[in-house]
Amino acid sequence: MTYAEVSHWARTQIPTFREKAQTFEDLRYLPADTAKEMAGAGLFRLLTPEYLGGLEVTPAEFSEILQLVSQGDASAGWCTMIADTAALVGAYLPKEVAREVFTDPEVILAGIFAPMGKAVKDGNNYTVSGAWQWASGSRNCDWLSGGALIMENGKPKLLPNGMPDSRMMIFPRSDVELIDTWHVSGLKGTGSGDMSVSNAIVPVERSVSLLVDKPVVETPLYVFPVFGLLALGIASVAVGNARAALDSVIELAKGKSAPGGRKTLADRPVVQTEIAKAEAAVRSVRAFLAESVDQAWQAAQTTDTLSADIRANLRLACTHATRVCADACRTAYDLGGGSSVFRSNELQRRFRDAHTMTQHIMVSPAMYEQTGRVKLDLNTDLTML
Repeated sequence: MTYAEVSHWARTQIPTFREKAQTFEDLRYLPADTAKEMAGAGLFRLLTPEYLGGLEVTPAEFSEILQLVSQGDASAGWCTMIADTAALVGAYLPKEVAREVFTDPEVILAGIFAPMGKAVKDGNNYTVSGAWQWASGSRNCDWLSGGALIMENGKPKLLPNGMPDSRMMIFPRSDVELIDTWHVSGLKGTGSGDMSVSNAIVPVERSVSLLVDKPVVETPLYVFPVFGLLALGIASVAVGNARAALDSVIELAKGKSAPGGRKTLADRPVVQTEIAKAEAAVRSVRAFLAESVDQAWQAAQTTDTLSADIRANLRLACTHATRVCADACRTAYDLGGGSSVFRSNELQRRFRDAHTMTQHIMVSPAMYEQTGRVKLDLNTDLTML
């Protein structure tokens, strides 16, 4: 399996995902056969280390494939993004443990970084309990991971910088209870309900800290900022979704008659103007995203630590792309008029999916402030950058 093969498969599947999108929404998760087909095509191995059978693609290639899948359906793109970024733990785990988790080349692993659980160390194991929200794609997973605070004497253990110590705990699916809470407005097909564990035993070596631990795989992909890859994944899904929304409204405008006349919507100057502005906006943020990714990738190949400015550029591009693409989807929805409100018209789904993406903390408005502080040479906590 190569990047070219996976990319070709993703491109050819755009119409298929588009046709299945309503089914995904109705189910509120990806069907098992769809997830298995995606796994077999290599979609969930993009960021997995090569020694584990992964593709270890470049960040630009990762972004491109997510955009293609998301042109078909944003929920499918989102589940791909979550599975791939969760699989980054494969570069941090001891190799013998990583081989256990990734034994099956079509393994699906998803996870939640937020430390919503608590872990107490007992010898060579952690005892973990907790509940996590936003477990995207969890129904089809073989392994699930969740962030947990490390507790000592009933209190969170602190790192030297004063932050609470937390680690990603990796659980076999059998240890996890999935809770159906996913009744939402957008990204309905991701199955992002809650998950919980109670007194699960996790070997110390099957846990990682993405903030403190160093990757055991010393290749450029794992020098690239972990949270930069997560933000890039979100932005890439947003760009693909917006591209599809614009294509859809352009197709609609060419055939739909304007109210009160024989001309089509495409003949109306306001439609022409808004389409042009939205097209320019989406292409502009895509170009900024590509430029920032390239800058960070070039640095990752020559150094083991990326500068604050490079990290800030990447996160700014990701945040801006996600939010501008949501605006473009709103424009497409507005131009569709009454047609947009029907479930049979994908514009309302593209609109809802886009605005659900903007709620992710990795691309929240606060990121503008944080990246602005870096640009102004102000003291800034770079831990999550």
